[in-house]
Amino acid sequence: MPKVKTNRVKYPEGWELIEPTLRELQAKMREAENDPHDGKRKCEALWPIFKIAHQKSRYIYDLYYRRKEISKELYEFCLDQGYADKNLIAKWKKPGYERLCCLRCIQPRDHNFATTCVCRVPKHLREEKVIECGHCGCRGCASGD
Repeated sequence: MPKVKTNRVKYPEGWELIEPTLRELQAKMREAENDPHDGKRKCEALWPIFKIAHQKSRYIYDLYYRRKEISKELYEFCLDQGYADKNLIAKWKKPGYERLCCLRCIQPRDHNFATTCVCRVPKHLREEKVIECGHCGCRGCASGD
């Protein structure tokens, strides 16, 4: 008799500690995706989604690197299952990118004159004091802020 395949995922030890927070953030993400975007610009409709994705990634990053409350196995499981953005976390580990909001803000091909986003400029060097990023709605993610 052939073996029956199941799609069951084996959760590592410690999953039950972070599961409620991740489920709550997933529910917020679902709500943000289903929100009507009447009267908003096309990019503004995506801002809540970017914000929640950043929150999830930052939560897992803080648990592993700052507070050291989860194991390496659980951390890698979260990255493999898509609970956090591994490329964004890789940037957070580098000096100068500790507060990076999203990866689009540092890609020169997405901006005029092949530079980075205006939210990456430190607040003391800006001409205008209140600025919102066009990609993710960030008001400033430079490390010097």
